[in-house]
Amino acid sequence: MDESLLNLLDMSQREYELYRSLLTLGPASIRDIASHAGINRGTTYETLKQMQAKGVVSYLPKGKRRFFAAEEPERLLQKAEERRLMLNGLIGKLKSDIIPELYHLKPEFSAGNVRFYEGDDGIEFVLKDILNTVSRQADKSYAVFSSKAIRHHLYRPFPNFTKQRVQRQIQVRVIAIGEGGEDAQYSERKWIPTQGEVDASYIAIYPPKVAMISLAAANYPVAVVMDSEEIAMAQQIIFNTLWRLL
Repeated sequence: MDESLLNLLDMSQREYELYRSLLTLGPASIRDIASHAGINRGTTYETLKQMQAKGVVSYLPKGKRRFFAAEEPERLLQKAEERRLMLNGLIGKLKSDIIPELYHLKPEFSAGNVRFYEGDDGIEFVLKDILNTVSRQADKSYAVFSSKAIRHHLYRPFPNFTKQRVQRQIQVRVIAIGEGGEDAQYSERKWIPTQGEVDASYIAIYPPKVAMISLAAANYPVAVVMDSEEIAMAQQIIFNTLWRLL
C-alpha cells in the first residue's frame, strides 16, 4: 500500500504486512504469523500489541497461548473516517480559534513580514503562494508587472502555473513591460513599450502581499515577499491608475 495512505491510517508498512498475513492465515499463533510474514517473533509480538491498541487486531486465548486475528478490512475504512472527522474538527478549531489568536500575537509589521526566497524551489513556493492566497479570497484576482527578460525563467520551476490558475478560475491583469507574453483564459494584458534592454523583473500584487522576483548573476532567481496590507494596497492603486491610462 502507498506510504501516504498508511500514514493516514496510522499504520506502518510492517503492521500492514502483518495484517495481510493475519487475513490469509485466520486466527494464528505468533510463531505462525512471524513465519508467514518473515519477521522475527519478538518484533511480531510487539507489533501485534500495537495493532491491537489501534483496533485492527484482536486475540483469543487458546489454552496458554494467544491466537491473533485481523479485524475485517472494513475497519480500515472506519479508521479513515474517524481520522477525517478528527481532522475536520481540528480544521474548524484552527479557523475559528487558534489561527485568529495566533495572528493577534503578531505586531502590525515586523521583519518577519518580509521573506526572502531564492533558486527554483523558492520561486515555485512564491508562485504557489500567489495561487493559494488568491484562491481563498472572495475576489479571485491579482495584478502583475512583468518584463520580457524574466518571462523565460519565471515558470521554469512551475510549468503548470497557468494551467492551475485557470483551473481555479483566478483572474490576472498584467502590465507587460516590453513586447510578448502569452494569451490565456482569465487574463488581461496591456503593454508599456520600451526601447533597448529592460532588466528582468516581476511584481505580483495579491493583497495583503506583494511579491517581487528578479534575476541575479547567471539567471539565478531571487524573490522578496512582503506581507503588508498597506504596501499591497498602495501598489494596487499605482497599478489601477496606470491600467486606466494605458
